[in-house]
Amino acid sequence: MSQDKVRILIVEGRFYSDLSDELLRGAADAITAFGAEYDVVTVPGALEIPAIVAIAAEKGGYDGYVALGCVIRGETYHFEIVSNESSRGLMDLAVRKGLAIGNGILTVEDEEQAWARARVSEGDKGGGAARACLDVVNFKLGQGE
Repeated sequence: MSQDKVRILIVEGRFYSDLSDELLRGAADAITAFGAEYDVVTVPGALEIPAIVAIAAEKGGYDGYVALGCVIRGETYHFEIVSNESSRGLMDLAVRKGLAIGNGILTVEDEEQAWARARVSEGDKGGGAARACLDVVNFKLGQGE
């Protein structure tokens, strides 16, 4: 891209808003530490995230994308559908369109696991997803090794 700063779009599913806030904090910290800029788009849940990434990529203006959200196993098969399809959608976009996407959608058994992975002071999966995205961006821009 022909701009000075790397621009990242964070797309966050807000189904579990407190967890989303923590994931976003980690991602924002990582992107800021890198010296990049970011925008945030919120959607209801994980299944909407790939569509927003696809639309944003089509419009242009971003070097990479960070997907944030949480899917907690319940009593029905819905967990598998949401987990598998959101991940598949993001992977398809990354591979087919060559997009830099960091996947920070947590898929966990319970809320305790979710918090252990989301907290910046513990798992920092939001920050990890942002750093993964930025690594791919660096490679795409010819700055990787």
